[in-house]
Amino acid sequence: MSRRQLVSALLVAVAVLAFARVALAAESQSGITVTVDRAAISTELGRKFVLRTTISNRGSAVAENMVAHLNVLSFRSDVYVDPEDWSSSRTRYLQPIPAGGSVALTWNLQAVNSGSIGVFVAVLPKSGALRPVTSPTVDVSIARRQTLNSGGILPLALGIPAGLGTLAIGIRLARRRRLQPA
Repeated sequence: MSRRQLVSALLVAVAVLAFARVALAAESQSGITVTVDRAAISTELGRKFVLRTTISNRGSAVAENMVAHLNVLSFRSDVYVDPEDWSSSRTRYLQPIPAGGSVALTWNLQAVNSGSIGVFVAVLPKSGALRPVTSPTVDVSIARRQTLNSGGILPLALGIPAGLGTLAIGIRLARRRRLQPA
């Protein structure tokens, strides 16, 4: 066997082993499902809300070294979404999930943009070698919250100028009284 044939045979063996490893990993991951507690959420801008997911292992082997990641996107191209603004804890490293077992995760979010937003959870191995398994997308409808009393500012915004105006009028009247001849 020539050196070239030996190198080719080794490369083929490495490729077969790598393919077998990916196929075994895919088989163990194929039983992973991700479900959500609801299909849609309606809230207002600035409000906090919760999404619950369940990651189930319907496979025959323990699902290990898995990562769950919360994703947030806008369905409109003109709305920029920064997922870190929506949730400060978007990545969870999962404990092994036994065959037939499941784990429930609670995701705390805050509505940062108004409009129609999509939220979903992707689960994949830490190695990143396989495609993620994703939950159904939850449609989050966020109404614009318009208020004249943003954080209690309205009494201050109206009261301070009114108080200053009353004080100025009072000072002016007091000066007139002092300057009037008796």
